[in-house]
Amino acid sequence: MPVQEQEPLTANDLAARVRPIRVVLVDTSHPGNIGAAARAMKTMCLERLWLVRPATHPSAEASARASGAADLLHEAGVCDTLEEALHGCGFVVGASARQRSLPWPLLAPRACAERAVAEAAGGEVALLFGNEQSGLSNEELKHCHALVQIPTNPAYGSLNLAMAVQVLSYEIMVAAGGEARLPAEREAPLATAEVMDDFFGHLERALVQGEFLDPANPRHLMQRLRRLFNRAEPDEIEINILRGVLATLAPGSGRATSPESDEEQG
Repeated sequence: MPVQEQEPLTANDLAARVRPIRVVLVDTSHPGNIGAAARAMKTMCLERLWLVRPATHPSAEASARASGAADLLHEAGVCDTLEEALHGCGFVVGASARQRSLPWPLLAPRACAERAVAEAAGGEVALLFGNEQSGLSNEELKHCHALVQIPTNPAYGSLNLAMAVQVLSYEIMVAAGGEARLPAEREAPLATAEVMDDFFGHLERALVQGEFLDPANPRHLMQRLRRLFNRAEPDEIEINILRGVLATLAPGSGRATSPESDEEQG
């Protein structure tokens, strides 16, 4: 039997596949980079832009550099905290050009895009880009499940913010055009960024109460624990179970489990 060729996806099909993926620019200092990033996104069917503490917005320069993608600028979410920009996201990847003192799970651009498209089939996804000079801070990285690095010339690795957005946006469009392999089926959605933040706050209070964590000398303990749990990618039921354990072992440190986790234990 002859094999039937699949019809190519339309722009609307691609846009629907990548719609749950948002691009988050943090502390962008140059408005032209915001406009150029919006242009890079729109050419690759990405439409959702979030700006955290931009130095200037709105801006005539950003609109000029957007070159037809001004609608993304007008509809962009603008906020003062990264937590607000990540609200509802179950999978978060940070773009980083340098090695970190604490090693983080690292993805190549293509693997990052394939994972982002796969996760977008079942939830919200965020790609984080830091300030042009300093990149993402450790405080911002703590929200990430993994980092992505774009390979560059070892002798000259200077990649403009909009260029980085363009490279990863392209890889996402390519991944969305094929059949993205979904992760193993989950019985519950990945815990969102805000759920994880609440859990880490509960965990820290419990560790202090149990005198395992010294607030005066915390070292990198919470950073390492964040990295451990983000790497494990717990779902909502698992987080409820963990919070129930913490509430039992350290009364008063936070709320107990929800009914869902009780059912799971039963």
